[in-house]
Amino acid sequence: MVDLSSDFCGIKSPNPFWLASAPPTDKAYNVERAFEAGWGGVVWKTLGSEGPPVVNVNGPRYGAIHGADRRLLGLNNIELITDRDLETNLREIAEVKKRWPDRAIVVSIMVPCEEEAWKAILPRVEETGADGIELNFGCPHGMSERGMGSAVGQVPEYIEMVTRWCKTYSSQPVIVKLTPNITDIRKPARAAKAGGADAVSLINTINSITSVNLDFFAPEPTIDGKGSHGGYCGPAVKPIALSMVSEIARDPDTRGLPISGIGGVTTWRDAAEFIALGCGSVQVCTAAMTYGFKIVQEMTAGLAEWMETKGYETLDNFMGLAVPNVTDWQYLNLNYVTKAHIDQDLCIKCGRCHIACEDTSHQAITSMVDGVRHFEVMNEECVGCNLCVEVCPVTDCITMEEMVEGTDPRTGKPIRHDYANWTTHPNNPAAMEAAE
Repeated sequence: MVDLSSDFCGIKSPNPFWLASAPPTDKAYNVERAFEAGWGGVVWKTLGSEGPPVVNVNGPRYGAIHGADRRLLGLNNIELITDRDLETNLREIAEVKKRWPDRAIVVSIMVPCEEEAWKAILPRVEETGADGIELNFGCPHGMSERGMGSAVGQVPEYIEMVTRWCKTYSSQPVIVKLTPNITDIRKPARAAKAGGADAVSLINTINSITSVNLDFFAPEPTIDGKGSHGGYCGPAVKPIALSMVSEIARDPDTRGLPISGIGGVTTWRDAAEFIALGCGSVQVCTAAMTYGFKIVQEMTAGLAEWMETKGYETLDNFMGLAVPNVTDWQYLNLNYVTKAHIDQDLCIKCGRCHIACEDTSHQAITSMVDGVRHFEVMNEECVGCNLCVEVCPVTDCITMEEMVEGTDPRTGKPIRHDYANWTTHPNNPAAMEAAE
């Protein structure tokens, strides 16, 4: 039996799939529908302090990047934090938590960078019975212009200061949500840890303009002839999110700090990759907005089936296993050689591998043999870059095969590596240590 339950910095949930702080978690109706569908937890859409109400645009709030098949690749939004009053949100959070005691409810908060503002809201959130708080230091639009969101998240000193306030005035677990709109993600993570954070979550949305309307000559979404930068999310940001998560997971100054992974999680495989890089939970938004709440059922079933196949009984069994294999380029094995191989039975003779290699790479793939259209890799020219694998439209038609020094069994030609033996290579950390 596979156990998908998660214990993330003391916050328990039946599975690691949480809805991220966003429109899907703005009110009790949505959150309860999510729990009925099977989500393990939610981060309630960001609450603000009492005062002048937040006013959102009454028009388009989203811009998008689509693939050729209209599949949503990236979503840009210009929506602000909740525009519902604080008292209503707090009442609904308490009601939902009472009805769903086994699900994780974390409350996202964004108030002015003033101690009194945080001191005032934290006890009120704690009274709801919520499981923890998430400090929204990531939102790149609207609120950042008011000195909140990413305006705080880009200044490590502010992160540490506000986190300390929260740990002083609240007994709940404190999760710091980090902005990707920064050069070195390790610095804000270190600041969060220094301030006493129980965990970090990342990434928040990326500052972006997805497109320009060529009739109005304004960014999309266009509001009365004008547009603004917004926050970009969805499948397209996943590579950026994985990289930033890995940086925190392997940084000696933040190693061991719990991480909630966010950014393009659409399938169980995406979630497994984040967990393999050290994440104890994963947060989802765009996939739910695209396919509805029931997508979590595919995610949980797929993750459980994969874990059972691999022999993993709990999330802890594979959590962080990929972290030691993330390294700096200088430590890569330069004596490792691969060559592309084309399966002629699967090849549909489209020629994309040839033209990509001929025009932009190393001219290592033939196009004709004895006057017949035929594509074959010339090992002596192939550098193993795998561009052909990525452009080929047929799964597993082109694969990369490891070559060892000796004779190529396919061509009978000798294989000689140009680099010094890896055991003595200067980029090998073991060799460097031995030399010292």
